[in-house]
Amino acid sequence: MPSSVMSTSTQRETGQVPLAVSTVGLRKSYGDKTVLDGIDLSIPAGSVFALLGPNGAGKTTTVRILSTLVDADGGRAQVAGHDVAGSPDGVRAAIGVTGQFAALDNMLTAEENLLLMADLLRLGKREGKARAKELLERFGIADVAGNRAATFSGGMRRRLDLAMTLVGDPEVIFLDEPTTGLDPRSRRTMWETVRTLVAGGVTVFLTTQYLEEADQLADRIAVLDGGRIVAEGTADELKAQIPGSHVRLRFNDWAEYERAAEAFPGSARDDQELALRIAGDGDLAALRALFDRLDATGVQAADFSVHTPDLDDVFLALTGDGTAANPLHVKETLR
Repeated sequence: MPSSVMSTSTQRETGQVPLAVSTVGLRKSYGDKTVLDGIDLSIPAGSVFALLGPNGAGKTTTVRILSTLVDADGGRAQVAGHDVAGSPDGVRAAIGVTGQFAALDNMLTAEENLLLMADLLRLGKREGKARAKELLERFGIADVAGNRAATFSGGMRRRLDLAMTLVGDPEVIFLDEPTTGLDPRSRRTMWETVRTLVAGGVTVFLTTQYLEEADQLADRIAVLDGGRIVAEGTADELKAQIPGSHVRLRFNDWAEYERAAEAFPGSARDDQELALRIAGDGDLAALRALFDRLDATGVQAADFSVHTPDLDDVFLALTGDGTAANPLHVKETLR
């Protein structure tokens, strides 16, 4: 294991993990449109950080600034210990970037794409060939190394694109919506790849429209809306901010539905579906008490389900016009 990984592991145990990415008051405007309005981020090394937000929220702009592709209008940012404005070459040497669309030369083979990247990074010929071979094997495309990229499926193209990002052995990888357009199987393969990278000490900065992806991968999540970070925390911490846990009981008979409604006077009714929504977190003790109470009325539910807020609820509650002020209204409208 590389010494840098051992160092990160030791620091994690002692609670002294360095920051791989940090920003203070980061700002960016295009004309009279403010895209980033003073965002602060602190991302520990060896972790996965997910930035969520609706289209146009500023996710890609954030990645472009941190990867030195565009300049910020204000604030400070550091990546892998290098100041983004003061030491852009240091940042570029420490990062890899995978955009929303695979940046491959379709006329070249998988191996040739990797060797081209090695040349651009000024690796020696022998080192470049060894690195290409290693990555082809790691990403399960060694058997098609001689095939042109134009013949690859979407999932294979994504794997090759990420392999190209790793040619320079980066400390920090920016993945800007890396699984857009992939089928569920290919998406899960990409998730496993990300987990393997992080286990090896790499830091991953992820933007995504797939909330399940952030839930599965991210150690911490920030929600960006209107150029500002409107919430940040672990997935569980964000879900806990949103009210709405409930048990849903559905009945086949109107009379039983009415008797159950009398037994739970605070429940929300759905007369069309003959269903009641009863507030509660749905843990075992609460469910037992609920069904004991239902049994006491002599009523039997046709079925039941337990709902707790998920990242979809968090996203809808915290983003969009006016939704942050009334998250309950958002969810009630959707159900």
